[in-house]
Amino acid sequence: MTRIPQHIAIIMDGNGRWATEQGKPRTYGHQAGVDTVRRITSECVRLGVKYLTLYTFSTENWNRPADEISALMGLVLTSLQDEIFMKNNVRFRVIGDVARLPKEVQEKLRQTEQETSHNTAMTMVVALSYSSRWEITHAAQLIAEQVKKGEMSISDITEDVLSENMTTSFMPDPELLIRTGGEERISNYLLWQIAYSELYFCDTYWPAFNEEDLREAIIDYQGRQRRFGKTEEQVETNK
Repeated sequence: MTRIPQHIAIIMDGNGRWATEQGKPRTYGHQAGVDTVRRITSECVRLGVKYLTLYTFSTENWNRPADEISALMGLVLTSLQDEIFMKNNVRFRVIGDVARLPKEVQEKLRQTEQETSHNTAMTMVVALSYSSRWEITHAAQLIAEQVKKGEMSISDITEDVLSENMTTSFMPDPELLIRTGGEERISNYLLWQIAYSELYFCDTYWPAFNEEDLREAIIDYQGRQRRFGKTEEQVETNK
């Protein structure tokens, strides 16, 4: 319990495949995935995690069938009405190209952010209509605009400046990234922020991922030495 990651990011993969294997439509898997979000959120609060970032809908997901996208947007609206935020004292935040979302969803996102703004146990961050390439491009545009206005010079642009212009600037980088569903890739998710994150991949589909699976991922994380470019001897000496 002394080495619980303060920020866990999750790629919630496998909803559709889980449903297909059960002879159900893909939307059934997405609904089951929402139930998993509730369980994992509660467990993260119990363990003392401070930030939980969930990859919910990528910019590439806009290429999916229209009926699946519509069902996903409906699930977003339903889940935002969930009591999990107030019950667990969880603050809600969203990152991504929110302007592409339906107006009804945008309004509900803003409302939920406002209603939960005083909650302090943990912050749940939903990456919605999000991709790292979009985010980095957007940050570069913001910085270029500041240079154009004379608010900064090119020599002022540092790693910290770039980080400050990311949509994730309000939270620390993830210590642990979990991907469910058996795939071992990052899929355009938090590429800047996970430079030194520990990566954990598991075969379990997201709807079947449970509290014990989460604890196993954390235990695996706790068994790793985070060196940040230093040698093992340097890390041991600085303990």
